[in-house]
Amino acid sequence: MPLPAEEYEKLTKEERDAYEKGEREREASEQAALPYKWSQELGTVTVLVPVPKGTRGKQLNVILAKKKLVVGLKGQEPIMEGELSKEIKVEDSTWTLEDSESVQIHLEKVNKESWWQNVLTHHPKIDTTKIVPENSKLSDLDGEMRGMVEKMMFDNQQKQMGKPTSDEMKKAEALEKFKKAHPELDFSNAKIS
Repeated sequence: MPLPAEEYEKLTKEERDAYEKGEREREASEQAALPYKWSQELGTVTVLVPVPKGTRGKQLNVILAKKKLVVGLKGQEPIMEGELSKEIKVEDSTWTLEDSESVQIHLEKVNKESWWQNVLTHHPKIDTTKIVPENSKLSDLDGEMRGMVEKMMFDNQQKQMGKPTSDEMKKAEALEKFKKAHPELDFSNAKIS
């Protein structure tokens, strides 16, 4: 089980490495015990559910709802059923029967900027802080996110060169405007941060 942050901070590097290895092994065994395999990208979750070989689509019971997922064979206990970790866009989510032996489910996330800890809320969670996303291009991001990333990149570059960040530049510009608007005030001894 995860350690509280204050206890983790007290561990030596060797103890942290051993703890991290144990956590990865525990997580891997919990995920392997699930009746399905899953993966995710920022915008989607893909679930692969094995079914008996020779299964036909009309034999399946698959329900995709905003916060619910059911997969199974008609007339039998579902292979998986429960509340989804987060909401999905039902109209953009799909399922297909692959080679008559597995159901592939494509879930389109409503919030495309967060990782899921699990598919169904009652299943074991993964540590999303350890996810290393694939490199993406700025052009893949929506306008607002792209602007934030470009600002962060600019600010980081400015800091590396010892120059002011965009926020510091805005503050300096506002101060200069204020000085021009109020020439009667003396700023010679003012400490402005």
